[in-house]
Amino acid sequence: MNFYPIKIKALEWINGRVRWINTKLLPEVEVYEESSDYERIAKAIEDMEIRGAPAIGVAAALAVAATVYNTSSDSVEEVKSLARRAIERLRKTRPTAYNLFWALNQIEEAVNKQYSTVEELRKAVVDKALEIYRLDIEINTRIGEYGEKLIDDGDVILTHCNAGALATVALGTALAVIRIAWYKGKKIKVIATETRPVLQGARLTVWELKKEGIPVTLITDNMVGYVMYKKLVNKVIVGADRVLLDGHVINKIGTYTIAIAAKRHGVPFYVAAPTSTIDPYTPVEKVVIEERSLDEVRKVLNKILITVEDVEVYNPAFDITPPDLVNAIITEKGVIEPPYTINIKKALGLS
Repeated sequence: MNFYPIKIKALEWINGRVRWINTKLLPEVEVYEESSDYERIAKAIEDMEIRGAPAIGVAAALAVAATVYNTSSDSVEEVKSLARRAIERLRKTRPTAYNLFWALNQIEEAVNKQYSTVEELRKAVVDKALEIYRLDIEINTRIGEYGEKLIDDGDVILTHCNAGALATVALGTALAVIRIAWYKGKKIKVIATETRPVLQGARLTVWELKKEGIPVTLITDNMVGYVMYKKLVNKVIVGADRVLLDGHVINKIGTYTIAIAAKRHGVPFYVAAPTSTIDPYTPVEKVVIEERSLDEVRKVLNKILITVEDVEVYNPAFDITPPDLVNAIITEKGVIEPPYTINIKKALGLS
């Protein structure tokens, strides 16, 4: 595996504390928060200071590790009970991103093993959390290396929301593909959608790409069809918060609309996601789509009211893109193509 420059680290572990970039404040100010309190980190996930499926999972794992690391109790059972309370609280933060549950399940397995001392328990939980942390960077690198082979010199790539370093530990998923293509000398350009209502594309993706020096053009979400009609886009690459075994992709609201436009105009539509985002258990009709604050829509960034104050609002954070609109899913294990039910199982070692 090659190593690439890491210019942005959204999460870090520093002497038993979790450090993160507060993505709510970007691009106006670059503020780093730090805590060892799982409740504070849970609120950071709920309030989208920490956001993006891989980042949520890693942050939750580190939060449990920080809880165990900093306890003064010398009772194994007391520390296990404390860790389980942290796990249950973190599980309730956001319902859609599968990486959250994947990471917490691994941490829970570590907690539930037999230990003679608190020090043994502490070491096991911290080691597992740091393994999840380091693995995120390795996985994103592999996603980027597999995905960049799908990118041609001169491509203009449309991306939605932020599937970059700010949604992971570093590099990103969709933006790892773009970054590594750029590092390898491909002369590419990016079109980023604003991504209403929280504007992750405008605030975060543009910020990341400008830091890298990668040419980026910002558009509103409702311009996607027109720019494809004008043949200004060669590829679409998005991230995912959950991918089902049959290839349904749950991602930021607006993804489905982009996929429909891409299909109509013959633009390849790719999803970049680690296999930890793949949910092999849940059928599409059972997926819980998070609904967020009404004021995210009534106001711009919860500051400026843009409508009638008491208007009814529907604010699902994610939508579901059917597998027939997805050309391929780029993972750390390779590029998965249809038929997804067969090939995703193979990638996960389930067949």
